[in-house]
Amino acid sequence: MRILLTGGGTGGHITPLIAVAQKLKNICQEKGMPAPEILYMGPNGFSKNLLKKEGIKAKIILAGKLRRYFSFKTILDILKLPIGLIQSFFLLFFLMPDAVFSKGGYGSMPVVLISRLYRIPVLLHESDIIPGLANKFLENYAKRIAISFAESEKFFSLKKIEVTGNPIREEITKGNIEEAKKLFSINTSKPVIFIFGGSQGAQPINEIIFATLPQLMEKYELIWQTGSANYENAIGRSKELVKGIPPDLHILAFMDEKQIANAFAAATLVISRAGAGNIFEIAACGKPSILIPLPNSASGHQKENAFAYAKSGATIVLEHANTTPNIFLDAISRLIENSELLQKMSACAKSFARPDAARQLAEEILKLASSTRD
Repeated sequence: MRILLTGGGTGGHITPLIAVAQKLKNICQEKGMPAPEILYMGPNGFSKNLLKKEGIKAKIILAGKLRRYFSFKTILDILKLPIGLIQSFFLLFFLMPDAVFSKGGYGSMPVVLISRLYRIPVLLHESDIIPGLANKFLENYAKRIAISFAESEKFFSLKKIEVTGNPIREEITKGNIEEAKKLFSINTSKPVIFIFGGSQGAQPINEIIFATLPQLMEKYELIWQTGSANYENAIGRSKELVKGIPPDLHILAFMDEKQIANAFAAATLVISRAGAGNIFEIAACGKPSILIPLPNSASGHQKENAFAYAKSGATIVLEHANTTPNIFLDAISRLIENSELLQKMSACAKSFARPDAARQLAEEILKLASSTRD
């Protein structure tokens, strides 16, 4: 059995694909089936290294990015699409997978369109409440559509939809506080705050941390994932703000699964952007959180995600434009100093989580793949 994964090149697309790939292998092993051959087809980027670690071969194609705003880059990207379609036409002809799992994004368009031409069944997954342009366009080319939030139902055909949640890597939930102490050299009794910007970091969140760093360091221990592009700047500015890098300030550019899992295990509170991947990982780990949606996310999808999650009682939302240093520090102290509220938020997070999302999607992919062989 051959399964093809596709999606945009960011961590928000790739880590869910990896989570589903892991479950596909597990299910086949449980059922005594031969291990499936799992491939990825999409744009190049750091995702190639993540896939390689999982033994997933990547076939790189050109793909033009869809934008909701005017940009001269769109002219070049329009030229990339037909090239990506031609590449997909020949690659799919020779690979001929039994099913395709698409996480959306501009990188998935050529693959899904040509899959329809070859009558290869496609399972489309939408992470955010407001669908991306690619997924909306590709709706009619998919056999089934899975969504993370029930609120997304209104955007798609109800005949195809299933609410699954967003798939997360199982390893993320297996952190250990003792291991975390060793990994991050945590040796204080201060509450730990995990600042989690996602695979590429979140500069708007970093700026809020810079504005409040001296006050934060007085009361808390920080595990701060800045993003690779922001790392050197974070180190330099932190040295100026707090006279060097104290032992209870742990700044990391990029975090692997083990580091993320143990950071969640150690955290009293998580501060994060509001991508669906972040939200469902936080929920699965049962962590109270403060979400600060990125102000420039497409169609405001992060804001919609954040407020939908907030309805569960698991988080509070601070909008970047309205978040002054005083408001930010006050929100943190109000939560951390109220243990009863933290426990309640933790319980709400666990209730919201859908830890079986990856397995549910993997089983649906296997059904689609089997249907092509009947």
